[in-house]
Amino acid sequence: MSATAQLLEAVRKEARPGIWSNGVNLARAGAVSLQAQTASEIELRVKAAGRPVALTVILYPNDEAWECDCPGRVDPCEHVVAAAISIQQAEKQDTPMEATANKWSRVVYRFSRASGGLELHRALAHADGTEEPLEDSLAALLARPAQAAKLQVEQSDLLADRLLERRTRGALPPERLDALLQVLQQARNVLLDGRPVAVSEEVVFPRAVAEDRGAQLVVTVTRDPRVTEVVSPGVALCGDALARLGETSMTGPWLQNLPIVRTFAPEQMGEISSKVLPDLGRRMPVEVRSRRLPPIDREMKPRILLELNQLESGLSILPTLVYGAPPSVRVDNGRMVYLRGAVPLRDEAAEQRLIHQLRDELNLVPGRRVTVQGQEMVRWADKLRRWRGDLAGDSAGVVSPDVKLRPSLQVESTSGPGMPEVRFTLEFQVEGGKGETQSVDAAAVIRAWTEGLGLVPLDGGGWAPLPRAWLDKHGQRVADLLAARQADGKVSNHALPELGALCESLEQPPPPGLDRLAPMVEGFEKLPPPVLPPDLSATLRHYQQQGVSWLGFLRGAGLGGILADDMGLGKTLQTICVLGPRSLVVCPTSVLPNWAAELKRFRPSLKVCVYHGPGRALDEAADVTLTTYSILRLDAAVLGGRTWEAVVLDEAQAIKNPESQVSRSAFGLKANFRLALSGTPLENRLEELWSLMHFTNPGLLGGRRQFEDRTARPITEGNAEAAERLRKRIRPFVLRRLKRDVAPELPPRTESVMHVSLDERERSVYDAVMAATRKEVVALLNEGGSVLKALEALLRLRQAACHPALVPGQQANTSSKVQTLVEALGTAVSDGHKALVFSQWTSLLDLVEPHFKAAGIPFERLDGSTPNRGEITSRFQSPEGAPVLLMSLKAGGTGLNLTAADHVFLMDPWWNPAVEAQAADRAHRIGQERPVMVYRLVSQGTVEERILGLQEKKRALFEAALSEASAATAITREDLLELFS
Repeated sequence: MSATAQLLEAVRKEARPGIWSNGVNLARAGAVSLQAQTASEIELRVKAAGRPVALTVILYPNDEAWECDCPGRVDPCEHVVAAAISIQQAEKQDTPMEATANKWSRVVYRFSRASGGLELHRALAHADGTEEPLEDSLAALLARPAQAAKLQVEQSDLLADRLLERRTRGALPPERLDALLQVLQQARNVLLDGRPVAVSEEVVFPRAVAEDRGAQLVVTVTRDPRVTEVVSPGVALCGDALARLGETSMTGPWLQNLPIVRTFAPEQMGEISSKVLPDLGRRMPVEVRSRRLPPIDREMKPRILLELNQLESGLSILPTLVYGAPPSVRVDNGRMVYLRGAVPLRDEAAEQRLIHQLRDELNLVPGRRVTVQGQEMVRWADKLRRWRGDLAGDSAGVVSPDVKLRPSLQVESTSGPGMPEVRFTLEFQVEGGKGETQSVDAAAVIRAWTEGLGLVPLDGGGWAPLPRAWLDKHGQRVADLLAARQADGKVSNHALPELGALCESLEQPPPPGLDRLAPMVEGFEKLPPPVLPPDLSATLRHYQQQGVSWLGFLRGAGLGGILADDMGLGKTLQTICVLGPRSLVVCPTSVLPNWAAELKRFRPSLKVCVYHGPGRALDEAADVTLTTYSILRLDAAVLGGRTWEAVVLDEAQAIKNPESQVSRSAFGLKANFRLALSGTPLENRLEELWSLMHFTNPGLLGGRRQFEDRTARPITEGNAEAAERLRKRIRPFVLRRLKRDVAPELPPRTESVMHVSLDERERSVYDAVMAATRKEVVALLNEGGSVLKALEALLRLRQAACHPALVPGQQANTSSKVQTLVEALGTAVSDGHKALVFSQWTSLLDLVEPHFKAAGIPFERLDGSTPNRGEITSRFQSPEGAPVLLMSLKAGGTGLNLTAADHVFLMDPWWNPAVEAQAADRAHRIGQERPVMVYRLVSQGTVEERILGLQEKKRALFEAALSEASAATAITREDLLELFS
């Protein structure tokens, strides 16, 4: 089954019946046309009844994903259904889909030079290639159904039609032309004197250069070098694009005033720095070539700085309006005084807002000093608390010189059938103050401490200095406890050891239930023997019994965990041992049958409900409910509306992106025990590990931004202390055993690289793809552009390194890599071996199949379109089965036991080693009795060789978080640049 057929099947499964019917009708009515197509995505237009503008649908066949720009909330919508059906029908009939330009008429905008500017004529370009003037308004045409059905209209066409209601002879007025160009920025059919042009979104400004000429300084304003011709007042032709001109009041609408040259004497340097350059900088790009002038900082914002100084008889307050920290300039009576560093671009509107705020809240004026004494000083301290602006001077001692804060902790608990529920309150009592007893909430103190402040406001007025020494020792522990405290005050059980340490530091008894967490504190060296279910029909290995003990402890202690055992060590079996009534298991669709079969095999007494398919319904009497990530995303309200005893996420890397809808749905599930199963809990970024831990033990790693600043960024920069701190933090909640450690009876696994030399034709195809993409991608990445664009170009390069026929427009019967594979397999099969052959692309598997048939090598195939996975794997595992199994990485990465194979061939290496490890682990797992050989086919002199280096970086990131490595790096923009070097 092709990728588009798989996509259509996915759409059909997800679509509601009524939506599917509407989509079928749209497809039959010919409402779909092809706009654009690449290797990874297909853009189509769908004309829906009642909508003058055709909707845009984008399909991603390889990812089984889609999107539509319609405002509807149903996913998938009828437009996606129609698009998927149409593209699949075209593929079945082996005929190209009709392109949009060949299906409907469209509006063309023909600009031409006229006296005094540009005039415009609109025309209708028909699908048959003819063109006719658009004499009437577009709105009038759309009001006639017969003519509207033949038109493809964009939103820009409708907006332009309104602007052109009043007809103009000759050149368009500058104001109307300016508005028209703004709405035509997305238009596809704009011509100038018959030549296609784009309409630029950018307003093109003049350029200013400040440079030294002897003792003098010269400022020159010139046109932007991209301007090739001014074609209308305020409009220029820049290469192949029409662009609006900015600052024409200075330059003249035809740029006739340029160049503008001003010369300044040395004694005018202050005026240039404080006035001329900032004024120009607000209006246009300025290049400072003079070494005597400061640089311009466009990001600097104004602020009010209050300088507080204690006098013998009171408090001196001096407000100033400044830019920068420390101040770079000061604004006195509207005049900017340069102090140091860069020069800002003044934001006079923001300055006025700050001045008004200062006057309204404190009755102060910038630059005017105020001195207060006695009770007035106390009232000012209260005003300053509410002001919360920037302070300088000895303000900490001025506001509350004799006040001290002392931590006060209260711990409460309620007993129940399981772990007691523990709540704590931490406040800081105010000592040395006047009046009634005061306290400050711990959250306010920690917030001030983390922001690097020396003061915290008091509820009754005034400020108090932070207990800096105590916070430096215990502040992070308190911050972690506050992050682990729920809205009702209950502290998560995983934080009880930290709460116990805080109690000990304040000489208080430990929190109830802490003794039951002793195994966690002691590193699980004294776990009790596992309590196995009486209906278990399996004999567990020693390490599996230890895993069940660990899981049982976590469940009894109200803790979550990540079971990250190596592939093939039996994570599913260990989990089944601790499942009971009201359990929910979420897994990929491909392994849903495997879970049902394993439960029936190992725990036959458990009643299982498979919550899947269009007629799905929850069975209240079921012990274990099985569902998929797609259903979790769609039915988040149903599954999150009840409290489960246990929730298990299998292949939990599915929630590695905390922003995704499926991750948010998983976070919303309510359960007493949460377990994530994943042999690869970290594939690319440390944020993925945070996401899994946020599901299993919310608050353990703090907030997402805090984790990024305190943990992820330091580790990616090679900070060994941060890596060790993370490992220590997560160690009790992650169980990871490697095959080599717990299954020494497994035969050895050898990995090697098979180097492939491209022939002359393959090299020319590869070099052509590299030449076409390298310059564009490198420039894009250097300018901070989209990484996705680079990854798309990298995909094209990788395909060219595997087979020329994967490159659009190229045809080839074979490739050097395919020939190398067939030769190696022929030898292996003749020696009695069985082999797995993996590729990310089913299209490459399609190209391999004919060569296996020609060489007489029997084979089976398994990819995302395979309906009878179990039957195929059973045949392959049998002695009589075919010796070779062709597999896609996506379909073969999870849930399969293929120990009949002892050779693994990876056709197209990728930078993520976890994906390849999962593939190889299909053969190298419990039950394998022969040594396993893993071969990576790498084309010499291609990007594939550099990818092997990136694999080592990715492996280092994984090890830094989950083992004892001291440094790690994630994939970066620089890595991608290196691949294209």
